[in-house]
Parts: sequence; structure tokens; C-alpha cells
Amino acid sequence: MMNQYYILQLDPQAAHEWDRCVLKNPMTGARPDLTEVVARAIEGQQGSYLIRVNLQIEVLEQNLAVPSPNRELTPEKHLAPIVSPRIAS
Repeated sequence: MMNQYYILQLDPQAAHEWDRCVLKNPMTGARPDLTEVVARAIEGQQGSYLIRVNLQIEVLEQNLAVPSPNRELTPEKHLAPIVSPRIAS
């Protein structure tokens, strides 16, 4: 049995339901087709199968998203513009 590695991204505030829970390939960023993974396990032989899937999850690394307020970048009013000195000729 070969281990598969994915990045799981949970965002309950996502605009679309399909973006709230996403599995991604860490190398390509593509979303895996788990039915294709199962088909490879049975070597793609035609037929109907009663299968048991053993899904074991081990968290290898966790990065918590820290919500940050939206800030608008505005020029600082207390800074004077940079003016280059003129040399008299």
C-alpha cells in the first residue's frame, strides 16, 4: 500500500461551498479524484466491487489561518515628498 499525501484546506467562510473543504496535491495543487485512486487499487479491471476503504489520517503539519482585518494602504500624510537638490550652474 502506497501512502498518498494531500493538503487539506478548511475555510468555513469561503464564498462557495466547494471551496470550504479542499484536498490538494502538495506538488501540483490539483484536487485528487479519489475514485481514480480506488480504480488504480483494483488495477482498473472491469466489474462491480464491494470494497472497504480504510482511511487513516495523520496530521503532519498544521498552519492555522490568522484572520487579519482588511487594511487600506494610504500614503502617510506626515511624510514630506522627496525632492532632489538642484545644483546651480
